[in-house]
Amino acid sequence: MTDFVPLSVLDVAPVPEGSSVGDALRNSIDLAQHAERWGFRRYWVAEHHNMPGIASSSPPVLISHIAAATSTIRVGAGGVMLPNHAPLAVAEQFGMLEAFHPGRIDLAIGRAPGTDAITASALRRGGSLAAEDFPDQMNELVGHFQGSLPADHPYRTIHATPALGNMPALWMLGSSDFGAQAAGLWGLPYAFAHHFSPNNTMAAARIYRESFEPSALLDHPYLMIAVSVLCAPTDEEADYLAGSGRLSFLRLRTGRPGRVPSPADAAAYPFTPGELAAIRGWTGSHIVGNPATVEAGLRELQSRTGADELMITSSTWAHADRLRSYELIAEMFELTSSPASRQPSS
Repeated sequence: MTDFVPLSVLDVAPVPEGSSVGDALRNSIDLAQHAERWGFRRYWVAEHHNMPGIASSSPPVLISHIAAATSTIRVGAGGVMLPNHAPLAVAEQFGMLEAFHPGRIDLAIGRAPGTDAITASALRRGGSLAAEDFPDQMNELVGHFQGSLPADHPYRTIHATPALGNMPALWMLGSSDFGAQAAGLWGLPYAFAHHFSPNNTMAAARIYRESFEPSALLDHPYLMIAVSVLCAPTDEEADYLAGSGRLSFLRLRTGRPGRVPSPADAAAYPFTPGELAAIRGWTGSHIVGNPATVEAGLRELQSRTGADELMITSSTWAHADRLRSYELIAEMFELTSSPASRQPSS
């Protein structure tokens, strides 16, 4: 197999119908252990709230279990939505993770709340969600890690143990021009959410590279693209399994979020023409099919974007099908026999 960029995993701890949240969280640990064995570069969990079908509401707690159950794969948050949290709390949590697992923890920061307005308000208890406050929040976060808050900062006297001296690899997460430009100006690696914002992918990649300024953390742009992928032995089976995600999307967008439905329930659902059109618009960037189909799709996406790394997210009803999807991808690209390459210096 010809050389390819590193591949990684993005997980939301999906909760299938007929199972429990505990099952979903244990499945995430199991998938991470397999991903490490199969040769994936990193394993990130995403922050979501008020969604019955997603159990990854507290990335640092889930990361602590995953990192303890693995030994070499990088583990991190993709990401932490900083407006939802006090920067000091994030610094302490991820400083502790880095102290436990030095050199293995990633912290990707996002600006959006990642949830509805009421839930965001409950999380922050009246704290600001204004976009213009994000740079100050980010500078405060880094300041706690590095002990670099200015002398006139109101929190200058705080000694953020164990954050101080234990800063994980810092990333910027985004789905718009704002995140791309912020990552470039701060000299950070950038992870773009192509899986739900594909219309912005090319513009964000261009803006990130054009605005990039070398920093103490990174001396050259490093772009990772997150993409939704589902691989099965045949195109037909992959499409059938992907039905769970299509029905989940419809329920979410029509105000009926729930746990991940089975592909049988999705196949039996009477979608209207309008619903099918909406689903096609949302899933147009997804790569679904047999190994050859998935390989072609991933190679095309990497070639088009110039991504330095691809992060794959797969959500299925049956854990065994999700495991098989990642295993087929790992076999296709011979990950366990490929040397690590082109990773950010941080």
